[in-house]
Amino acid sequence: MKIQPLFFYLAILLLAVACVTKADDKGIAPLPEINDTPVEKLFKGTFTNGMKGDSIFFNVSPDNKKLTNLTFKGYWRCNGKLEQVSTGPDGSFDIEKGIAKGHISEHPNGGSTAWRFDIDAAINGDEALGTFRMNINNLGCDSYLLKFTAVAE
Repeated sequence: MKIQPLFFYLAILLLAVACVTKADDKGIAPLPEINDTPVEKLFKGTFTNGMKGDSIFFNVSPDNKKLTNLTFKGYWRCNGKLEQVSTGPDGSFDIEKGIAKGHISEHPNGGSTAWRFDIDAAINGDEALGTFRMNINNLGCDSYLLKFTAVAE
């Protein structure tokens, strides 16, 4: 008996597919899993005033209720000198109705040498705009009020 080559290859192909496809008890292969777990959005922004190259970064929680990991990278005046820094607070800001507004002091009890981070940001989808300022009162360090725009990656 001579087996037709096309029939032979088709039979081998069907056997191979049957071996690698996991089917449920009805013989239907499951759909691939889709990871639809919401993730934080990373926003990256620039300032419309201040020094060229200054930037701001922050995360917004999947439920749009927290702004975290606020980071300023750029120049500020400290005791009369221009210094480059990359810093931000450890805490988070609440977001209510698309607005993150408030300040974080580190050390939390304040004091004249505490770092103060102020933000007033309107967040709408993948875009944000607002103001940022950080300062240390007693040391004469201040970024002054900076205006930013940011987009989520």
